[in-house]
Amino acid sequence: MNVVVLLKQTPDTESVIRIAGDGQSILTNDLKWVINPYDEFAVEAALRLKEKHGGTVTIVSWGPQRVVESIRTALAMGADTGVLIDDPALEGSDSLGVAKALAAAVKELNPDVVVCGSRAVDHDLAQRGPMVAEMLGWPHLALAVSLESDGAKVKAERPIEGGKVTLEAELPALITLGGSHAVWNPRYASLPGIMKAKKKPLAVKKLADLGVDEAQCSAQAAKIKVVSFEVPPQRAAGRIIEGEDSAAKARELVRALHDEAKVI
Repeated sequence: MNVVVLLKQTPDTESVIRIAGDGQSILTNDLKWVINPYDEFAVEAALRLKEKHGGTVTIVSWGPQRVVESIRTALAMGADTGVLIDDPALEGSDSLGVAKALAAAVKELNPDVVVCGSRAVDHDLAQRGPMVAEMLGWPHLALAVSLESDGAKVKAERPIEGGKVTLEAELPALITLGGSHAVWNPRYASLPGIMKAKKKPLAVKKLADLGVDEAQCSAQAAKIKVVSFEVPPQRAAGRIIEGEDSAAKARELVRALHDEAKVI
C-alpha cells in the first residue's frame, strides 16, 4: 500500500508571534519551524498502514528550503521518500492555489491513500485536505481519530457529541486526521532513523515540473487575501476579593458579579 502524507511546516506552538510592519504578515527571522502537529498524526497513521500492509510512505510538502528540515524529520520517523514543491509562484498563494499544486504532485505518485492533518495551527482554515480530495475526485473522510484498511477499503472513526461514527470508503481515498481523542501518538525519530533520513531521496520540484500553470497558484490568483493581523486585546488584571472571613468574601463576590460584572 502506497501512502502520501501532505505535510505543512508551521511555527512552533510555543513561538512568540510578532506582527510585521506591513500588518499583513508575521516576523519569521527568529521563529522555530516544526511539522504541523496535526500532520504528525497523519505521518504516524501512514507509517502504521505501511507496517501492516507494506508499501511506501511519501511526504509531500511545499514552501522554501527550510521545509526540508520538517520533511527530513518525517523521513527519520520512518517515511521513505519526500517531495518538496519549492516555487516562488506559491508565495502569497491561498489554500486553493496550494491544493492545486499538491493535487498535481499526488497524481504523479498515484498512491492508494492520502492522509493529512484536518487543520494547521497557523491559519487554521481546514481547507487543504477537502480541496485536494475534490480535485482528485476521491472520497474524503474527515476528522479521523483511527484508521484501518484491508487493502481495498479504508475505515475511519471520528468523534461526534456523545459518541463516535465509523466511516468507510473504497480506495483510493483521502483522510484528514484530527488531534484530540486519537488512538495513537506520533513516534519520535530514533538516532538510526535520523542518520538514514539523510540518505533517503527527496525531490525538489517547481510547478512547471508538475504541469501546473503558475498563474493559477500565484498570489494574484488567490481567492482569499490577508487584510490585516491584529494581536488579541490585553486581558485586564485579575481581582482578589478581600474580606474578614469566607462568608464576607462570598457576599462581596456575589455583589461584584451582580453590580459590576452584571453576569448574575
